[in-house]
Amino acid sequence: MELTTKTVHDVIHPTAAFSTNPPWISGPAVVDRPWAESQLNPKNRIDSLELPKKPLWRVDGCTGLGTQYYAVPLFLDNMPPMRIDVFIPEEVAGDGLVRELLDLDAAFHTKDGARVARLGIATHIIRTLQAWTVAGGSGGVESVSEMYETLPFGSRIIFENLHLDVRKIRITIAPTYYVEKQLLAAGNLAAVLGVPADVVPAAVDISQLSFVEQIHDSVCLVRMSRDGTRPHTHEAGQLWVFKALTSGTKFLYTELRNLIQLERHPHIIAPPEHIVTKYCRFGGKTAVVGFLLRFHGAGSLRDHVPLLRIHGRLTLAAQLKWATQLTSAVVHVRERGHIFYPDLRLDNVLLSDSGDVVMIDFEQRGVWCEFAAPEVNALEYTRILAGGDPLGQEELESAIQEDVRQRHADLLSRLLPDWEMLQAGEAFEPLAHGYSTYNVPWQCLSPVEQEAAEVYMLGRVLWCIFEGQCAPQHAAVWQSYKREPDLEFPNFRETPAELRELIDRCTRGRRDVLSQLVTRQGSKLVLRGVPREEQNDADIIRVARDWWAAEVKVSEEFLLMREEMKARGAWSGNYYDRPKLREVLGFLQNLGSSLASAGT
Repeated sequence: MELTTKTVHDVIHPTAAFSTNPPWISGPAVVDRPWAESQLNPKNRIDSLELPKKPLWRVDGCTGLGTQYYAVPLFLDNMPPMRIDVFIPEEVAGDGLVRELLDLDAAFHTKDGARVARLGIATHIIRTLQAWTVAGGSGGVESVSEMYETLPFGSRIIFENLHLDVRKIRITIAPTYYVEKQLLAAGNLAAVLGVPADVVPAAVDISQLSFVEQIHDSVCLVRMSRDGTRPHTHEAGQLWVFKALTSGTKFLYTELRNLIQLERHPHIIAPPEHIVTKYCRFGGKTAVVGFLLRFHGAGSLRDHVPLLRIHGRLTLAAQLKWATQLTSAVVHVRERGHIFYPDLRLDNVLLSDSGDVVMIDFEQRGVWCEFAAPEVNALEYTRILAGGDPLGQEELESAIQEDVRQRHADLLSRLLPDWEMLQAGEAFEPLAHGYSTYNVPWQCLSPVEQEAAEVYMLGRVLWCIFEGQCAPQHAAVWQSYKREPDLEFPNFRETPAELRELIDRCTRGRRDVLSQLVTRQGSKLVLRGVPREEQNDADIIRVARDWWAAEVKVSEEFLLMREEMKARGAWSGNYYDRPKLREVLGFLQNLGSSLASAGT
């Protein structure tokens, strides 16, 4: 089964419990294509998937389920980080042959630049942009340079069609004035964020930054000049992380506020050293487009842990050190920062040059269900079914019945009045009812419940650290990894017995996950334990529907039970009796001291 947004609605999201089999379902894979569709037919061949001898562009990675690509013009040596990406709308990339030839299914779950560069779509984008630039469709090199200087931040290069012949791909430039409209003016940033003006970092104009590399959807590396000029990318000098969003800017400002207010901790990313500003022609304001953070070049714990395990170099002493440092950071956020941290996974844990943990990502968006606590998932499923599907309300309305949507909307409204305003737009705005962030499920939770949910996520991360795995489940649908897990939570192989008990206590209430039945094999969704030739899309959708129907029912019953118990004052908050964060930290510290005393 192909990986598309249709797949998300009919298999991966709880909407699958209520959707009917759509007409796009296919039968078993066709081994032999007819001549009209065969790759042997000259009309179906791509002229080349080799890079040009002197490429004018490169692709640093992708996001948006394989629809957004970080295209970088190599002929602009002194380019500001304007985040002008290539977009390939899914509706123009839906042809089965084109998807196959260009590895578009793989692009759905592949994010990092090194692996994306090996996909056919990356080379096809580069060849298309090369032909477009050379032929003058862009006006040439000078015009592209002007485009990066004058277009709104986050503008788009859109491929209107996806043809095997790169010369037949139509390209449109889409200025994103709506993004700059969302941006907050630098002059009243402190007032809008609700922080003292003297704690706002000093501003640097985007023209003083030189782009180096895009390493994530929201993060690129830059060099900065302090003399008002922009440095060349090849010049020696400090690398900075430039954090910016081209959609959902409310999360960018949420993180900026959190980092400014949070007391320093050795294992939490330091506050931004600068905010980055840009003059916006539309509206005539100098707006804050992002901020600069210290760059930790050692990378994430997600990539280090499995590599060390594979080479037999993952020691218990190092694992305990990282686990203790990370737990102390989570405790600090809760006790000293007085905010919740819903994004706990190895992807958000970096290593410093000295080999210590550095926790990042304070947007407070949350993690997907295979990382999150079951009580958070219950609320998230309700949010999606109530009309909060992140992939769009239009698709949701076509997927499920109105009475189902209304039932879940009514339940969520009782739990969190006016929840709709938290996701009504992309701009940062002061919120009613004392709500501090835009995360609907976590806003529904009391502080006691939030800590219990953090402990659950921490337990999953501890499992990853002590088992030497990058993630709890193999072949995640949303993202593939350089070194996929060869063991799945909650199974143990390497973890010491006393730590197994701790992890088990932290993750009380855990439930089975869909990936135990439906998983990604390569770049296709398949049924586990069923030969590929004996299954089809309808089988996968049926299994997913049954699983989601049962899961949604359990979640809804849990929320109704919670609501009833709270009404009569019988709800304790920590329903699954998980340990407190301080208890987990104390256990890890004591175990580390014992091992040190024993000389282990």
